Amino acid sequence: MFSLEGRILGISLLAVAVGVSIPFALLYVGIGMELAWAGGLLLALASLLVMMRPFTGKIIRALQALESGLLNFRDGDFSISLAINRNDQLGDLARLYNEVGEILRRERAHIYQRELLLDTVIQSSPQALLLVDQGQHIIYANTSARQLLNRGKPIQGFKLEQILPRCPPELAEAIEKQEDGLFSYSDGDTSHTQHIGNNTFVLNAQKHRLIVIREMTRELTRAEVQVWKKVIRLISHELNNSLAPISSMAHSGKLLAQQPNKAEALEKVFDIIAERCRHLTEFTQGYARFAKLPAPSCETVHWRQLTDRLAPLHQFTLRGELPARPGYFDPVQIEQALLNLFKNAAEAGSDSAHTELQITADVRGQEIIVRDRGCGMSEKVLQQALLPFYSTKPQGVGLGLALCREIVDAHDGHIQLHNRPGGGLQISLWLPWPKNG
Repeated sequence: MFSLEGRILGISLLAVAVGVSIPFALLYVGIGMELAWAGGLLLALASLLVMMRPFTGKIIRALQALESGLLNFRDGDFSISLAINRNDQLGDLARLYNEVGEILRRERAHIYQRELLLDTVIQSSPQALLLVDQGQHIIYANTSARQLLNRGKPIQGFKLEQILPRCPPELAEAIEKQEDGLFSYSDGDTSHTQHIGNNTFVLNAQKHRLIVIREMTRELTRAEVQVWKKVIRLISHELNNSLAPISSMAHSGKLLAQQPNKAEALEKVFDIIAERCRHLTEFTQGYARFAKLPAPSCETVHWRQLTDRLAPLHQFTLRGELPARPGYFDPVQIEQALLNLFKNAAEAGSDSAHTELQITADVRGQEIIVRDRGCGMSEKVLQQALLPFYSTKPQGVGLGLALCREIVDAHDGHIQLHNRPGGGLQISLWLPWPKNG
């Protein structure tokens, strides 16, 4: 194996030898010294060019092949290999190029398989995934997102504002708000509860937004079964705790009644029985209110009348102007729902100055919004907050938000809740106008 330097040196020495021998030959035939050496130099240069041409030609062709291969690399094509069989540095470079190309081909095939697997998983996911760039163009949407937003038709390349009018208004409103939260809506006779999550990140020096919409209806149904089992155990436990002492005290009262001068002791027995009965009554009334919620008796309600009735019961701050058009709902039920929300805000640590009430209306319906600056809700609690009897409070029965949900559903409306930036919770009660209105 000869290196490039060795080959160039060998050709150069051969040319020098030719250049030195020619002047002596010319001197031998009688030509002058100056002319002989000049002719020898010219012949030596010509010999050098002739001998170097095949050598440099092969090097140039090898370098051109290597340049072409590198240009293919730059364009993402790793399928070209170099057929350069040399035992020098150029041969080593060509073999290294071919090894790198083979590694890149394997890596590309591996990445393609992983992308194919990832895309298959994402496409088959029940969660709707939507990727939007900073220009609000949809650059990726899985099967669930296409089904939810455009009845299964492709939406990639469309702007988000073009797609939202085609999906349910409640869903469009939740996406436009760009906030994590829970919302519900009705599709014909079917009620849906979904959780929306937003994540913003930078991809290729551009801001992107990933929207994840998760159907919670089945999970809430399964969770409700578990909650009802818990409620049955709770009621059974509470009844036993109340009925057992009542039975015991009734027996003691019977014995005391047979004895003279036991009126004071007998009075204490009756007081204990009355206290346990009162506790049991309060316990069952909370569940009865939820289970026996009557159909709403809707009527025209002036907003100022509603806020004036709420003000003495709980302090709050009214934000914005009240709509000119009166509301239409059951005032008793909506007042109860708002009082529950104010009570929850206070228990979450929000003072009255930061507990806000805002009322808006448009052609579609009326929206009542309650905001607070309490502790908010974790992701897990947020997803189960509307379940009846679900509570994170030690003494809570979990009926406040569930009752609000039942009231809003009875009005054919929907409820949304999400954490506020900077802390706290926002709950929106949306109620439609009457169909003949």
